[in-house]
Amino acid sequence: MPELVPLRSAARQGHWPAVQAYFTSLDSTEKVSYAVGLLAETADVERMLEKAVADRPADPLPRTLLADRYVRIGWGIRSDLRAKHVSQEQFDQFHDWLRRAEQILIDVCAEQPAYAPAWTVRLITARGLSLGQSEARRRYDRLTAHHPHHYPAQMQLLQQLCPKWGGSWDAAHGFAREAAAAAPDGSHAGALVALAHLEHWLELDGGEAGAYMRGLPVRDDLRFAAQVSVLHSDHRAGWYGIGAHSAFALAFSLGGHFEDALPHFTALGDRASDFPWSYLPNPKSAFVKYRKSALATL
Repeated sequence: MPELVPLRSAARQGHWPAVQAYFTSLDSTEKVSYAVGLLAETADVERMLEKAVADRPADPLPRTLLADRYVRIGWGIRSDLRAKHVSQEQFDQFHDWLRRAEQILIDVCAEQPAYAPAWTVRLITARGLSLGQSEARRRYDRLTAHHPHHYPAQMQLLQQLCPKWGGSWDAAHGFAREAAAAAPDGSHAGALVALAHLEHWLELDGGEAGAYMRGLPVRDDLRFAAQVSVLHSDHRAGWYGIGAHSAFALAFSLGGHFEDALPHFTALGDRASDFPWSYLPNPKSAFVKYRKSALATL
C-alpha cells in the first residue's frame, strides 16, 4: 500500500525520527498495530530500535517495536513447520528470542495497560511460549477492556484457539462468530469466520477438505459474516481490508462458490494479501485461477 512506503523507507534507512513521526501521524490503534507488524519484518531494524529504546526508555513505541522484531527473528528460526519437524536447537533459540520480547512487553503493559499494540504482540509470545489458552484469554481480555474490537488481536487469539495450538474447533469457530456478531456492522471482524474455516480446511485430508468447504453450512456461515462485515454499507477498507477480502475470496473459492467470491475479488482487483493465500502451494497462480472463475459468473 502506498501509505506504508514512507515507513518502509525510514525503517530501511535506520532513521528513527522519521519512524516515530510516521507512527505519531496514525489515527487508529489498528493502524498502529498493522504498522508495528510491518516494521518488525524489516531485516536488521533491531539495531535502530535497540538504540531508540536506549535513548527513550519510557516510550512504549520503540520497546513494542523491538519486542515484535525479536518475535519475528525467533519465529524465523523456528520456521512455520509443525513442531515435529522443528529441532530442539531451533526451539531453544526461538524461545530465547520470545522470552526477550516478553520481558520487554511485561514492562510496557504494566506501565501502559491500554497500549493495544503491546498486548497484541503478547498474544503471539503467549502462543510461542506455550503459555496456554487461559493465559492467552487473560491477555486478550486485558486488551479488550480498552479496545473491544481490536482486529489484529482477534486474529492472534483465533490462532491460539485452533487445535494446532491447544484449542478446539468449537472454541475457534465460536470465538470467530461471537466476535463478528459483537462488532459494529462493517468491521473486519467477520473475516475471522472465514479464517476459522480456512484453518479447519487445512487440517482435513484431500476429499474431506473439499467437501467441508463445499458444505452449505460453511457457505451460509461465510455469507452471513461477509454481509455484516466487508460487504456492509458501513465498511471502510482500511489497512486490513485486503486481508479480509482475501480470506473471503479464498474460502468461497475453495468451496466452489464463485458467485459469492466475486464481490471480494472485485474489491481486491489486482491486489491480494500474503495471508491467507500463502496457505496454498502456489498463491499467485491460485489467485489468478480463482479470480478468473469468479469473473466467469458475471
